Amino acid sequence: MKKLVLVLLLLPTSLLPVAQSRLNPELKRELDSIHAVDQKWRTLLFDPRVNRKPDSIAAALGVTRESLPTYIPSQMLRTDSTNQVRMRAILKQYGYPGKSVVGTPTNEAAWSIIQHSQNIKAYLPLIKTAARRGELPFYLYGQMLDRQLMRDGKEQLYGTQAMGYSSINPATGLREGQPPFIWPIKDAAQVNELRKKVGFPDTVEQVAASLGIRYRVVTLEEVARMPKN
Repeated sequence: MKKLVLVLLLLPTSLLPVAQSRLNPELKRELDSIHAVDQKWRTLLFDPRVNRKPDSIAAALGVTRESLPTYIPSQMLRTDSTNQVRMRAILKQYGYPGKSVVGTPTNEAAWSIIQHSQNIKAYLPLIKTAARRGELPFYLYGQMLDRQLMRDGKEQLYGTQAMGYSSINPATGLREGQPPFIWPIKDAAQVNELRKKVGFPDTVEQVAASLGIRYRVVTLEEVARMPKN
């Protein structure tokens, strides 16, 4: 044993086995920054704990309170566009930046940017592969798949997506919103079992409640009959 230790000590360090980490701290920092900006505008727009303070938000942003309903969405869309251009370059260079490259929870940052794009269909195979390899929670792939299925006018699998239409009231001539609903599910009776199987921490009823929606099973035929003018 002593001879073996001596031989190892005499070897050049370049020939010694070294445990190397695949983590990329520079990429992790960039993804964390991109994700923070992505969430900033969505928090201002959708989080009731924040958006109930319009005067404070307007003062912090340096705009008028009256301009917030158009200013925040426009900034969100502008940021999304910039983020998606950068994300395409990152994916081309690194593939999906998963857990082994940027750790957790940063491995979800690229998913979030893609989920907010209009072209998630092109990325679904990449997301599915990353999820199967454990680089990303599989339920996030399920959530992205549901969104694309809804966009295609098909039934979703996991009950993650909701929809709400608006229409013109013929009596008043004003546009009015209709009650939102959970988009039709392929097997609504078994959806919670399926959700549990792929790692979702909650039920479809809990998802609906978190969105302020009264859960009920809706079919594609019902959706087709809903006014959308």
